[in-house]
Amino acid sequence: MSDKQGMSRRGFVRNSALIGGLAALGGALPATTAAATSSTSAVPRAGARSAAGVVDIPNRYGKPFSVADDELFVFAVNFKPFELGGDDAGREATRYFNAVFGDAIRAKFPNVKLKYATWDYPIRYEDLARAGRVPDLIIEDPRTRIDRDLEPLGWVQDMTPLVQQAGIDLSALNLGSVEQVKSRSDGGLYGVPVFIDEHVLLYNKLIFDKFGVRYPKVGSTYDDIYKTAKSLTRQDGIDHYKGFMQHPDNYLALNQLGLYPFVPGSSEQPAPEDVKVNLTTAEWKQVAYNMNRFLQLPGNTFTTVDDFFKGDMSFPGHLAMSVHTLSKLNAYALNPLYVEEDDAEDYAEWAKSVKIGVTSMPVLSRGSTAIYQPNARAAFIPPQSAHKDQSLEIIKYLVSEEIQTRISSYGVKAVLQTPAVVGAFGTALPELQGIDTSAVYWGDNAVVKDYHNTEYWDIPLYKVFRQHVLIDGMDVDSSLQVAEQVDIPNYIKAQAAAGLTW
Repeated sequence: MSDKQGMSRRGFVRNSALIGGLAALGGALPATTAAATSSTSAVPRAGARSAAGVVDIPNRYGKPFSVADDELFVFAVNFKPFELGGDDAGREATRYFNAVFGDAIRAKFPNVKLKYATWDYPIRYEDLARAGRVPDLIIEDPRTRIDRDLEPLGWVQDMTPLVQQAGIDLSALNLGSVEQVKSRSDGGLYGVPVFIDEHVLLYNKLIFDKFGVRYPKVGSTYDDIYKTAKSLTRQDGIDHYKGFMQHPDNYLALNQLGLYPFVPGSSEQPAPEDVKVNLTTAEWKQVAYNMNRFLQLPGNTFTTVDDFFKGDMSFPGHLAMSVHTLSKLNAYALNPLYVEEDDAEDYAEWAKSVKIGVTSMPVLSRGSTAIYQPNARAAFIPPQSAHKDQSLEIIKYLVSEEIQTRISSYGVKAVLQTPAVVGAFGTALPELQGIDTSAVYWGDNAVVKDYHNTEYWDIPLYKVFRQHVLIDGMDVDSSLQVAEQVDIPNYIKAQAAAGLTW
């Protein structure tokens, strides 16, 4: 960080680009920018206001949208259920947020005027930046979006003193989720994890019953699942069945050994040319070899994990097992909070071919309890928030047993895992009542390691399997080597040349 500028190299590049964009739009720029306690400087909160203190936010949909100064503005992003229900006909996507979070927050804090929106209907981050209205509270994916969205805008700060001030006990929360946030926070803590859209193993009981195969169990290893997948990848008359699908990109990025692809250096914010990766260690090869056998299984060609219902296959219900998220489980169970209205008819038809079973995702070795690194969402308070104290109180409430129990009851995994929270899972969703979900909280989320003095970049891990193995026909060792030594360095160079640094 430059003492003179008060921002990192990355912050300077990104904010310069953003200010240039604002100037190009004809916006009046203030003489000075607001100070931020994060590693980037803040985008000023100086949009066009009416006399009543209301900021209008123009957007691509042409839908009137505004936020008043006395409203605490919550922006929730990158969790698909948040987006459901909004369309061009004038509906805002509020139903999921209100059901799970908003109604409870309003009841707990009746004096808070809550304003809510989600990406992208009707607004996006860039719309907010142009209007100069920064959200007071953001719920986002910390793994990929701190560096891609929040930090470039200067909308993060080290929340460690705020968390201590509020008396939030991070040690009581899911360890993998806390460490994931820290791994992206340049030595601090930019957010507080709130919930996890956990990955589980879904299986179609109809296929298992048809061929007389035992259902997978909690704690099954990949060896166990491979044997089952091999027996269920088969032709039956004109019907072809696939045994197992697991997204290879997520498998690498969320790997169960907690491996981090970036090599620690001398700074939390290295220059692009100093960012190094290592995908060719014995541990990375162990992880990659394990996945490769499923991809090479004849007749089990990888397409999409959505094949569990229909996906890219010609007929629904022809995939025996799929590692997928809890939000997809809830959609496949036909709960309307998780299914877009336009898809409801198709989902109901496809459901006739699937009898859902749920267990823990496979583990790498017998006796291991390590599942994926958490697919978490965290809460962030931008340093520009005009309602910091109220936002902090809301975050404290969001990780309390009261609302963590509520979150769990709506079919996502809570970060606070008391007996009451665990026992509440899915109880608010009638569609889950006939499905055994006792495996949802089994296991321990892998904890990312060796991340200090690194910078996270959204690197193209898809090259390893989906390009080099499945398209180029490479072996695993070669694909890892080419990704490490060619694909990722070239990608970083291209991104840096374009003024982007993620």
